[in-house]
Amino acid sequence: MAECPLCGSDVQKEPGMVVGELFECPDCGIELEVIKLNPFKVSEAPQEEEDWGE
Repeated sequence: MAECPLCGSDVQKEPGMVVGELFECPDCGIELEVIKLNPFKVSEAPQEEEDWGE
């Protein structure tokens, strides 16, 4: 189990998760990224920048 960096809620590791996987915090809805599996750690997912078709 890990802690959401925004709301502090506990987030569970789901079977089959991999490092780099993105998922939402079940409480606050922020997008999280798996950064480590053992021990389970998450961080706020990086925001994608718009390329505006360039």
